[in-house]
Amino acid sequence: MTHQEKFEELRRRNARAEQGGGEERRARQAAEGKISARERLELLFDEDTFEETDKLVEHHSQDFGLADQRIPGDGVVTGSGRINARLAFAFAQDFTVFGGSLSEANAAKICKAMDLAMKVGAPIIGLNDSGGARIQEGVASLAGYADIFLRNTLASGVVPQISAILGPCAGGAVYSPAITDFTFMVENTSCMFVTGPDVIKTVMHENVTKEELGGAMTHNSTSGVAHFIAHDDPDCLALIRELLSFIPQNNREDPPRLDSADPADRRDDSLDTLVPPESDKPYDIREIIHRVVDGGAFLEVQELFAKNLVVGFARLGGQSVGIVANQPSVLAGCLDINASVKGARFVRFCDAFNIPLVTFEDVPGFLPGSAQEFGGIIRHGAKLLYAFAEATVPKITVITRKAYGGAYCVMASKHIRTDVNYAYPTAEIAVMGPEGAVNIVYRRELQKADDQAKLRAEKVEEFRRRFANPFVAAERGYIDAVIEPRDTRPKLIAALRMLENKRDTNPPKKHGNIPL
Repeated sequence: MTHQEKFEELRRRNARAEQGGGEERRARQAAEGKISARERLELLFDEDTFEETDKLVEHHSQDFGLADQRIPGDGVVTGSGRINARLAFAFAQDFTVFGGSLSEANAAKICKAMDLAMKVGAPIIGLNDSGGARIQEGVASLAGYADIFLRNTLASGVVPQISAILGPCAGGAVYSPAITDFTFMVENTSCMFVTGPDVIKTVMHENVTKEELGGAMTHNSTSGVAHFIAHDDPDCLALIRELLSFIPQNNREDPPRLDSADPADRRDDSLDTLVPPESDKPYDIREIIHRVVDGGAFLEVQELFAKNLVVGFARLGGQSVGIVANQPSVLAGCLDINASVKGARFVRFCDAFNIPLVTFEDVPGFLPGSAQEFGGIIRHGAKLLYAFAEATVPKITVITRKAYGGAYCVMASKHIRTDVNYAYPTAEIAVMGPEGAVNIVYRRELQKADDQAKLRAEKVEEFRRRFANPFVAAERGYIDAVIEPRDTRPKLIAALRMLENKRDTNPPKKHGNIPL
């Protein structure tokens, strides 16, 4: 082969790789509202920064008629580039090539990208669109999945891992996204399930559609498997870029800082009247968050799941923070099983990647009822307690209203190593609410009283004045300061700056045994 012929062969193979499964299959993808694997990578990465690796890899199978079906790249595009001018690695499964099925060869491509991401300390993003294991390769394909799962596990807490489900993801394939830090899904085009509708109908005699079983809305609102829902592929990729702007490259770095045009000393008088004076009246905690953070920008995580707890990312004085907040407008802000698990996972991510935690607390307790008890609220609630107690990043809590019982302890109280604890004057910190406490403490007096309603009202007011207020806790040092709501933003930013060089550790151990 001459020198010129070698160059022509390279160009031919590269062109063949870029064609994927051909024009007809790409058109079919487009008709389903999906863009191609390479188009997805173009939108994900900064312009002209993506460098592809293993572009010419082909499968090794000689069986089941695959010997004559060799397509360079073998159904997955891998490589690295820049996202928001920072290094990141990615793989994008190409459904037009063997249905994006996982082979021994393309699993090795994915593993190579993940290994390199670990070595250099950069995020890894998986764009999943696959029919599953390549049946013709048998156990070699299953081995490829296991190789990926191992790397997901080893990379956990070392580099950020993000999964986007941009088509089907079924069977064993779902466990890679399940291990990663955040999962994105797209309306109408993505689905995830361990067992598909046909098998369920045969075995369990249940009729369920793919969308009902494992669609984007199901996993964002019901199962909690997914963290974000997007309208289409471009929207999903833009959301991933936004998320990455809040988090560091790896566990050894701090989150990126941005210059903020929002003054650090900005006060908001409207906060003084946002929390209703009636302790049983709901309000939206997100209104406080939006008025306090830089530019009112808040990227909520798992917005549609366990709505009684709000979690997400924002900036204060240009510094990235993770926010955890009870939502009084849903279940009165009570913690239940789903909220506890949602909060615990988010807190542990922030702690792993050096993102300070800001907690807004308005919690009357854990949700009562046999369904919660039978479901293991004790075990699941302990996950959130464990996560906050274990976290060594800067932790700041603001009690806006209720902080009752065990939930007070769990929601980043001073007693589990929270660094700075504030309370609004409207805060009520007690073992339980005044009404319930009076019924227990003054039960005999109430039974003997001629006018029980009047006596109960008097005792409730007395209890609220003497015990259910922030000043009792402040006198003991459990609250560092009682602040006016209007001062929330400057107080939080000042506390973050004070804690900038915080160093804390946990006792030496292989790992803790979180109550799973």
